[in-house]
Amino acid sequence: MDEHVSEMADSGLTIGHVSTRVVVVPLGRPVIADIGRFDQWPLVLVDIETTNGVVGSSYIAPYRQSAVRGIVAEISDLVDNVVFRGSSPIDVFDSAAKATNVVGTAGMSRIAASALDMALWDALAKHADLPLAVLLGGSVGPVRAYNSNGLWRHDPTTLQAEAAELLADGGFTAVKLRLGNEHLEDDIYAISAVRGATEAHLDLMVDFNQALGFGDAVRRCHELDDQGLYWFEEPIAYDNLSGYAQLARHVKTPLQLGENHYGPRDLWNLAAAGGVHYAMGDLMRIGGVTGWLRTAGVAAAAGIQYSNHLYPEFAAHLLRVTPSAHWLEWVDWAHPILDNPALPVDGHLTAPNLAGAGLVWDEPAIRKYSVSV
Repeated sequence: MDEHVSEMADSGLTIGHVSTRVVVVPLGRPVIADIGRFDQWPLVLVDIETTNGVVGSSYIAPYRQSAVRGIVAEISDLVDNVVFRGSSPIDVFDSAAKATNVVGTAGMSRIAASALDMALWDALAKHADLPLAVLLGGSVGPVRAYNSNGLWRHDPTTLQAEAAELLADGGFTAVKLRLGNEHLEDDIYAISAVRGATEAHLDLMVDFNQALGFGDAVRRCHELDDQGLYWFEEPIAYDNLSGYAQLARHVKTPLQLGENHYGPRDLWNLAAAGGVHYAMGDLMRIGGVTGWLRTAGVAAAAGIQYSNHLYPEFAAHLLRVTPSAHWLEWVDWAHPILDNPALPVDGHLTAPNLAGAGLVWDEPAIRKYSVSV
């Protein structure tokens, strides 16, 4: 991208250059769900370099490698035409929303703005020589986490051994299992297999990945309601607000959703419809750090406990300043290109006590996994 210079007046930070790189990294366990199968994971890496040598970094994971080209183009467009009119991450975010309103502020517009927003906040925290959580008025400390690195919809006979590995890897007492199989007995078998991995107490979240139609969801959720599950995540299409409202009134197990929402208004609409017990935000969609702070405020006002979806490196900071903070979803999918990432201990993740969000690139690995767009 072309070099630009802009004063971020309130912080004293001057931005000089923005770069994007794309990598495709291997997954330790393939993602297999109703949304598809993914053996590799595309990441768009963003670096914002300041004129005094501070570099703010972030990444986003758009699932499909074919979507990367459009996202990189949108980031470039925002940098060329929007970003450097602002003087802070919030100003930049709002300017991006205003500029993209005519084509829609969700989708790629929001994803591109989110990537820049996270990198800008990382740069501000590094410039202040503070961890991001501290910059935001909080502190660095442990956040309760569940392991989400596996238990996808594959051969059910392997689930018990896999669950045992996930629980042992970081001292977890909570894991997420993906359901939505064609037959009820297959879902029940999967639940039993995972529970058989430990004799200790287990918090078991289940995620349907929007696999069910509304009628089937009513049946399946009722059939599984006595299984003692922690939550039912996205049993139906994420935007079926009336469907979630009906489900919420008729099941005992709390409903969890929000990873596909694009900002605070989406959460507000869902809460107003009465269709959510727990909610989660995906930093790529929610609007980065700025969008998280705004949406977390809505969750707190509505009395909804709020968790993250992916991006644990940033979430370990943000959940420390979230009034209704709930669970951190732990995945290690970006680890192939990170140098010395934070690891969970006793089922909790603590952000590194470093300036910024704590992202440090492994440059040789980035070169290894780099792809052109």
